[in-house]
Amino acid sequence: MCASLLSAPTLAADVTPQAIMKFESLNKPVIAAKGTAFAVEVAPDRGDSHGLVKRLDSAKSFEVKGGSKPVISFDGRFAAFAVEPSLLAQESADAKERKKLKSAMVLVDTQSGKETRYERVKQFAFNDSGTYLAVWYEEAEPSADDKGGKSEQAKSDEKPTKIDDYDKGRSIELVELGSGKSVKLENITAYHFDKSGRYALLAQNDIAAKQHHVVLVDLQSATQTVIQGYVDQQIGALALSKDGKYAAYTYGADNVDPYGRPYQLALFNIESGKLKTAPKAKDWTLNRYSELNFSDDSQRLFFGRVPEVSQQLEVPKVTKEADLFDESIITGQRGLNVWHGDDPRIKPNEINQYKKELKRTYLAVLHLNSNQVVQLADQQVPDVDVQQQKRFVLASSDVPYLKMITWAGFYRDYYVIDINTGRRVQFLTQQPANEVPKLSPDERLVAYYQRGDIYLYQVTQDNRVKLTKDFKTPFADEDHDYPSVAPSYGFGPWLADSSAFIAYDKYDIWQFNAESHAAFRITAADGRKNQIQYRVTALVNKADEAATLKSDEALLLHGYNELTKADGFYKAKVGVSGVKPLMQGEYKLNAVARAEKSDEFIFTKERYDLFPDLYSAKLNSPQDAVRQTDLDSQKRALDWGQSELVHWTNGDGQPLDGVLIKPSNYQEGQRYPVLVYFYRFMSDRLHAFPQMKLNHRPNFAWFADNGYAIFLPDIRFEVGYPGATSVQALTSGVQHLIDIGIADRDKVGIQGHSWGGYQTAFAVTQTNIFKAAVTGAPVSNMTSAYSGIRHGSGLARQFQYETGQSRIGESLFKAPQKYIENSPVFYVERIKTPMMIMFGDKDDAVPWEQGVELYLAMRRAGKDVVFLQYEDEPHHLKKYPNKVDYSLRMMQYFDHYLKGAPAPKWLTEGEAYTELKKAD
Repeated sequence: MCASLLSAPTLAADVTPQAIMKFESLNKPVIAAKGTAFAVEVAPDRGDSHGLVKRLDSAKSFEVKGGSKPVISFDGRFAAFAVEPSLLAQESADAKERKKLKSAMVLVDTQSGKETRYERVKQFAFNDSGTYLAVWYEEAEPSADDKGGKSEQAKSDEKPTKIDDYDKGRSIELVELGSGKSVKLENITAYHFDKSGRYALLAQNDIAAKQHHVVLVDLQSATQTVIQGYVDQQIGALALSKDGKYAAYTYGADNVDPYGRPYQLALFNIESGKLKTAPKAKDWTLNRYSELNFSDDSQRLFFGRVPEVSQQLEVPKVTKEADLFDESIITGQRGLNVWHGDDPRIKPNEINQYKKELKRTYLAVLHLNSNQVVQLADQQVPDVDVQQQKRFVLASSDVPYLKMITWAGFYRDYYVIDINTGRRVQFLTQQPANEVPKLSPDERLVAYYQRGDIYLYQVTQDNRVKLTKDFKTPFADEDHDYPSVAPSYGFGPWLADSSAFIAYDKYDIWQFNAESHAAFRITAADGRKNQIQYRVTALVNKADEAATLKSDEALLLHGYNELTKADGFYKAKVGVSGVKPLMQGEYKLNAVARAEKSDEFIFTKERYDLFPDLYSAKLNSPQDAVRQTDLDSQKRALDWGQSELVHWTNGDGQPLDGVLIKPSNYQEGQRYPVLVYFYRFMSDRLHAFPQMKLNHRPNFAWFADNGYAIFLPDIRFEVGYPGATSVQALTSGVQHLIDIGIADRDKVGIQGHSWGGYQTAFAVTQTNIFKAAVTGAPVSNMTSAYSGIRHGSGLARQFQYETGQSRIGESLFKAPQKYIENSPVFYVERIKTPMMIMFGDKDDAVPWEQGVELYLAMRRAGKDVVFLQYEDEPHHLKKYPNKVDYSLRMMQYFDHYLKGAPAPKWLTEGEAYTELKKAD
């Protein structure tokens, strides 16, 4: 064969920051309820995304330039994507012009590929039956007259009505998808589709014209009917019953500011044309945040109420000479927050929760047949979980425990409430907030976990049964290493007939019989025997209804092998003990979308060297899946390393696992610089495709292609000694890499962020095995951090040390020595490792002053330290220029200290403060 006809070998490109920026990922996949099509956003780390929609019942696929945030119709015939202004348009525009940039929306016909574009779209949604699309537009641009085109005389003669932004309506278009015809209405402030696809209900409010209409659109005939009109009542929330019989809405006086406007509830019978108002209560009213929801059987209307509505207080103004000396006016202009020792929340947390509490309403129910209202929630028991219950609902309250959140964490009391009477019975006291009980579909039973055991609460008998009384199998987290009660592994669904429910231990899936209280392993103890963690996956999840199982339903299980760190899909059956492998291998699996009305589902399969592309399959045969995307082609064009599992034993004889990512073009027998990255358990990332982004983490692919091995060790902590046990795991793991000939002992670096940042900072005070350290957002002084504030949530940090991640287990004043022993700042004189500290100075999790403390202590001790302070950044960097800058500096830093590259000028000389000229 002639040499000219031979194919030249394909040369893989280097992994560079530019390659990472352009590398695309798949976001927000959605599948049609009938399983006929799916849509997904394809987005690079930097740049414009595009939408992808594919038919699953044919080979048709289409792309939408700039598409993001996909939604898909019930039958998959149409998909819609938001189209944001291009990144170039956003970056090149000045602040004034940037505000004018608005999103569009593109509707795609998945049969023909025809695109219909809608400009200046604020919101869009398909109705549940997939026959209509609502396109809600942005507020119209001011006209020339509004901008000053009118004469001065005309302006002076007019007295325009002042309208709050909350009350301003926008135009909406209801598009009939089959024909493309549409109905357009103006001044719409709210809309609602019924579930059957028959009607749309709209609130049309025009305060200036004194026109307030509740408009019912018959979607089958495209006819509009004003079912009620007002001249001075603003229409608020809307709802339609599933059977199309009832419409409900709220209304309140339009001359009252929305903030303090009381609303009334009205119910309209569409069949009879009769309108009635819901009974009023002396101590309860509705407000602007009240939402309305009909039960599916159209017997009940759930809505929110509040004890009172009042206008927002205003700062008093000085209008006359005497006001300058009026104490009430002067002090009314104060800036003050009073912190009282008995406040339920500390002030920063109270401020953080203020807007949420402002929007809080307390659930009530209107029984439609009797026209009786029952209040279900109140200020003592504020949270009620309603889906499609007919008699009983679960409710909870954290009110008794708000103060103790400061040091003890989060707890709730749980109640059962009778919907008919409002009577409530407390059945759980001070339950950890993450241990949520599960109500049975028939509402007679509640399954819950408490301190290692599983219980069944019988609602009507007010009786509790311990289901795991004589069990040897633990249901508490076997890897729990926190100073708190071990949590459960959680529950699966109830059976639809309430005869049984699913619960998990570490490995196996259990079915508990609600009548006999007997239990058996659906997975036949195969999980514990083979150390495979089985979980039910690819369930149909609805927003208003919990997933349930049929008594003989086939189950798709996800299995994670704790020994190999690999995944598989398995088959099992409700009521039967036994599990059958369907597909398993050296990869990671994740079910990402399940069709509601078919057994079609979408999943990803990935390894470190295999991009998580989308696959479609039937629920009972994932092994026959069809690959639907090929973004792995990006990876195949780049130099890439390999990952492998490593095992070692620490100084206490405890076996540990970790992931070793070998450099691109790895050569056996050659030693490499090693970057250690960690947090807690990392070995389950063995088969995870690396995140192709530039952010606060080292990019594994980039470092591997730059000649580094990356080491991800597991850390197992001991309560009271988090620092020491972390160091033991790290040093023993690094020594293992040295012993097996991978690591160059003089070229080992370490990087961690947040909790990993703390461990990084502490480790270099205890060992010299690391030759360079980068620590992001570390706690450096537990004694000062203990009584600090998490600025994002406003919560105190005390609970984190006493019962949470920092694992001290006692208060600062009961165990001060433990806080000192675990604090890097007290041991800076021992540090011989160069360190780079990174913080955003608006860190919302760890006070950035913790970085300042560490920097100042190392500076005072004459240590090699540099501190990167990113302005106006939170705990994780958000601004892309800062992400890129930190990533580049991190690589330069390790290249210098671990590979001998020349030090950049900023590292040898620092950078003088300067202020850049701002754009006009």
